[in-house]
Amino acid sequence: MDLNDRKKDVIRETDAEAIRLAKTLIRSARFGALAVIEPGTGSPLASRVGVATDIDGTPLILVSMLSAHTGAILADPRCSLLVGEPGKGDPLAHPRLTLVCRAARLERGSDEHARAERRYLNRNPKAMLYAGLGDFSIFRLELERASLNGGFGKAYLLERADLVTTAPIVEELAAGEQSALDHMNADHSDAIAVYAHHFAKAAGDGWVVTGFDADGMDLALGDDVCRVFFPEPLRTARELRHVLVDMAKTGRVAD
Repeated sequence: MDLNDRKKDVIRETDAEAIRLAKTLIRSARFGALAVIEPGTGSPLASRVGVATDIDGTPLILVSMLSAHTGAILADPRCSLLVGEPGKGDPLAHPRLTLVCRAARLERGSDEHARAERRYLNRNPKAMLYAGLGDFSIFRLELERASLNGGFGKAYLLERADLVTTAPIVEELAAGEQSALDHMNADHSDAIAVYAHHFAKAAGDGWVVTGFDADGMDLALGDDVCRVFFPEPLRTARELRHVLVDMAKTGRVAD
């Protein structure tokens, strides 16, 4: 067996479980390691950046134009982002995901920028201190492919279509997402607690919803975050309310 055959044997066939894990890692990331190509030298340059996601699943970063990595992606948009926080014990035993991307700067004042900024600040409220400064910009890291390491012996290769939603529901949800978030967080904290405790098995009180998308919702409690998937992906934005009600009922009965 040659080396190429051995490499192929290491990669497992991508299945629904691997895709779900990869989506969880992206949606749950508060930060990541951004690797770029240093202008002039062509050397790799890695740095830590804050992370959120757009509704379609595309990673978002908010970076200063004075940072070396920002100049690098403006000169060459090719980059990669590593997400996945290690827990106790061997850090290599915990899942992580490397996303191969092309960075695209969002024009301030555009609808796309407004949505991305809103979602980024919902996820990272402390960034409100500097998000409005003139030297900060939001980039979408347009996903091309990904490499998932789910732990020892669990390697997968994923494509953009595995992780990014392109259906019309993306725009449908975006139109009413903030009002739905405000309503849930203001009036339905009891239901949010059910989502966190029953579906995410998370502890603590005071969870808030920071984002909705076709696959599920993101919750936060201070610096803690968790991901809750819907029983089935939404087909239209109108389904969101019914799914949330049904999930709250299911969780209360089970508990």
